[in-house]
Amino acid sequence: MKKLENHKEKILVVDDEASIRRILETRLSMIGYDVVTAADGEEALDTFRNSEPDLVVLDVMMPKLDGYGVCQELRKESDVPIIMLTALGDVADRITGLELGADDYVVKPFSPKELEARIRSVLRRVEKTGAPGIPSSGVIHINTIRIDTNKRQVYKGDERIRLTGMEFSLLELLVSRSGEPFSRSEILQEVWGYTPERHVDTRVVDVHISRLRAKLEDDPSNPELILTARGTGYLFQRILEPGEVE
Repeated sequence: MKKLENHKEKILVVDDEASIRRILETRLSMIGYDVVTAADGEEALDTFRNSEPDLVVLDVMMPKLDGYGVCQELRKESDVPIIMLTALGDVADRITGLELGADDYVVKPFSPKELEARIRSVLRRVEKTGAPGIPSSGVIHINTIRIDTNKRQVYKGDERIRLTGMEFSLLELLVSRSGEPFSRSEILQEVWGYTPERHVDTRVVDVHISRLRAKLEDDPSNPELILTARGTGYLFQRILEPGEVE
């Protein structure tokens, strides 16, 4: 396995199955991550606050506090990337984790290589990257929204809107080609780094779009910024250049 470059990124693995914690700790450590673990939801929150990880791998079904509860608590205080592990067969249960703020999910039983790839992809996307089509200043104004791609921050009027790293990467992708539609598959590949194998995979995109609209739109049920391209996917309202009129 190839060693990671630069500093060691820290991953918190939360699962009540000791065998899964042991396997993931061993494999992730071998490829260069610093790994801490927790066996239940309450321990997960304590470990998170003490260790400040760069990413959390979070099981859903756990004693004391389940993964949904942990995800909710983490999102009150942090935008840390979260990948949920779920053995649940119901698609609606997987979507619940995304709606609560998870960035992605992997279904048990899973291939450790698949999880490693998802971890690399999420960590890569939440880093400052910059997208083609963004002005050299890195700052975009549209209506009351100001998007600073250098600082990866978004303001609505004078209020800073907290976005997770993946939410910002999705927004950045859409504004980089404002007025042009992206398919769900294209978004999934560009932002999450993998091609959908099943139709349900693209629900990751739908839920993140819904979360973005809830944070940015004046009326999320009647969006004016992030629009639906019927039969295709989504697009961001065309951003006019200075002095340009429609």
